[in-house]
Amino acid sequence: MFTGIVEEMGTVIAAHQGHERDNTLLIRASMVCTDAKLGDSIAVNGVCLTVTAFDATTFSVGTSPETLRRTNLGRLRPGDAVNLERSLAANGRFGGHYVQGHVDDVATIAQIEPDGEARMVTFRVPRHLMPYIVQKGYIAVDGVSLTVAGRGEESFSVALIAHTQHAVILGQQQVGAVVNLEVDIIAKYVESLVQAQHASA
Repeated sequence: MFTGIVEEMGTVIAAHQGHERDNTLLIRASMVCTDAKLGDSIAVNGVCLTVTAFDATTFSVGTSPETLRRTNLGRLRPGDAVNLERSLAANGRFGGHYVQGHVDDVATIAQIEPDGEARMVTFRVPRHLMPYIVQKGYIAVDGVSLTVAGRGEESFSVALIAHTQHAVILGQQQVGAVVNLEVDIIAKYVESLVQAQHASA
């Protein structure tokens, strides 16, 4: 499990995407490599991936074809920045919200507007995800725990404070960029329970 509090931005060194072999990403990082072990989980742009190799400054993860289809990882190229977060330790501080690292779908940045020192970023979202997105609720964007500041019929907005703009890749992205979305798992559980009650009524 993750919290959506990005620990550092890494840099893609290599992105191998072969049809007959495992797809792998090689990423340069510092903080997340300090205590890395084979089999550890690291969220890359909000996608929970397994460490398959590492040294003091790099680590590799494997990606399945399904992961590449459902997320923006298949778009990554050498030199691209990525958000990184290690899985939450049992004694760790919980600073964001429950993030599984299981991306629901991708969205597109539709608008970026200044709001004082902050930026208001609006995303165009697949319609099937909108029921899970509520005003002032949580959402993970490329693995970053953010609060929904506004909601439309097929869009939502978040406010990026100055610190966040420099700490995560969203602060560098432009209109048209594709981002990973993970909606709040609690909303899914509530929906499932309501549907089950209706079915048994």
